[in-house]
Amino acid sequence: MKVLLVGATGATGKDLLEILLNDSEIQKVEVFVRRELSMKHEKLCVHVINFDKPEEWEALVTGDALFSCLGTTLKAAGSKEAQWKVDYEYQYQFADIARKNGVNQYVLVSSAGASAKSPFFYMKMKGQLDEAVKTLDFPKLIIFKPTGLIRKNSDRKGEIFAVKMMKSLNKFGLFRSQKPLSTKLLAEAMLKSVKTLENGVYSFNPPQILEILRN
Repeated sequence: MKVLLVGATGATGKDLLEILLNDSEIQKVEVFVRRELSMKHEKLCVHVINFDKPEEWEALVTGDALFSCLGTTLKAAGSKEAQWKVDYEYQYQFADIARKNGVNQYVLVSSAGASAKSPFFYMKMKGQLDEAVKTLDFPKLIIFKPTGLIRKNSDRKGEIFAVKMMKSLNKFGLFRSQKPLSTKLLAEAMLKSVKTLENGVYSFNPPQILEILRN
């Protein structure tokens, strides 16, 4: 199986890339990034691209499955407009090109609470992307909606605080359906879903993501 990955430099993307490269059923992994990766592997092919110039790289987007972990924070982006460009426009554009090039499986990392009707910018943006990629008619579309993610060496103070708070509440039996999930476990579930699910459109919330790993 040849797979494509965007968002390989983020926490989930890094874990997923490692898992993909170590899986015997994956023959080739092609990643599309804005900066060169230091990692080298015989199965890895790195494409350094300008997402604003698809005409330079769109012919390269071919394979059996596309994993999309691309995303940024409002703080890192600097504005809602800049975050929208990365989290929505780049991801939708890449998915659209992949489908036109014959990629049949698409796995997207969204967010718990994502809804196109949400009054909150981030949740609304994620929900709008979820709905938009459904119109592309991938034979197999899998959307993961994790809650707070446990990232290695994270510097996101707000997220770290939220994860700690949720863990504390979980100990008292509260909000167990919103249990924080490590990026490694999320990555494992993403690959397993591609291997085990039949064609169709799937959307997995936190408890369902853990169920994938148990089966």
